[in-house]
This record gives sequence, structure tokens and C-alpha cells, in this order.
Amino acid sequence: MALQSNLFKPDAKLQACLTSDSAHVTQGSAGEHVRRIQSALLALDKLKIDDSELAAHRYGASTAAAVLAFKRKRGIINRSYQTQADNIVGKMTIAALDAEMLAREKSMTIIVQAAVCRWKETNA
Repeated sequence: MALQSNLFKPDAKLQACLTSDSAHVTQGSAGEHVRRIQSALLALDKLKIDDSELAAHRYGASTAAAVLAFKRKRGIINRSYQTQADNIVGKMTIAALDAEMLAREKSMTIIVQAAVCRWKETNA
């Protein structure tokens, strides 16, 4: 299984996160893959992430808090070894982020297509 959303599928680090425990994204990480996670958190739940972390694409304290809020809201817990959510983006979290982003992308495509159809009908 691979990531499917346009936001996540081109990113090799996030693809690895979906399948490998060693590729989990944790506080202290930085890069394009972190920017993509931050973008999803902002788009899906409008969670607050510090501007400095956003500018640096850095997984700092506010990104970790946003990940934790996302996971708590959805009950994302690996019950084989956890009793509560953590602030790590692992397999379950990236899968949930990807599924929600894919659904959002599809709904936006439908909205744009409907608007184009209305514009064509109006301007025909």
C-alpha cells in the first residue's frame, strides 16, 4: 500500500513512514516531508503551528502538539503497546493524514468541476 494523496505521494520519506518503524517522523525532524505534514494539519484541522517552525519546515513543539491533537481527535493509538496517543507521525498517523487529504482533494476537484460546468453553461 502506498500513499495516494497528491500532497504525500511524491515524498519518499513519507512513503517510508507508512511502512517502516525506523522512518517515523519525530520532534527535531526537518525538511519537505515535515512541511507536508504541517500543511495537512493546517488544512484538515486548522491547528496552530508556530510561524518559525513553518518557515523552517521543522517539527518542533507546536508541530508535535498539533500532531497529538490530530491523533487524539481521531483516537489514533497503537493499542498493542500504547494507552494514549503520542506526538509521533508513524504508520497509522500518516495513513490517516493521507486518507483525509485524499478525500479533501477529491471533494475540491468535484467543486472545481461543478464551477467550471456552471461557468460553461452561463457563458455558452
